[in-house]
Amino acid sequence: MSVLIDTPVWPGPGGLLFAHLVSDGSYAELHDFARELGVPERAFDRDHYDVPEHLHARALALGAEHVTGRELVTRLRAAGLRRPRLRR
Repeated sequence: MSVLIDTPVWPGPGGLLFAHLVSDGSYAELHDFARELGVPERAFDRDHYDVPEHLHARALALGAEHVTGRELVTRLRAAGLRRPRLRR
C-alpha cells in the first residue's frame, strides 16, 4: 500500500499548479498522510487531495511515490478506491 502523487500540472486558483495525492491502500492512510503534509481537509475531493506545487517535494520526502497521472488512476481503480464524478 502506497501514497501516490502525480506531477503538479493541474491549474488552480491564483495561477498555482496542483498535483493529485491518493492512497492505493485506504482513505485513512490518505487522510493521515495529508494531515502530516499540511494539506487542509477542504482540499479533499471524493478520492484525492489537490496538493499545491510548493508541497510536492515535501510529499516525496515524506514517502509519497511519484507516478504518472495515468498510473495514479489505474492503481486507485485497482484498489477499489476510485470515486468517479457523477454525471449530470
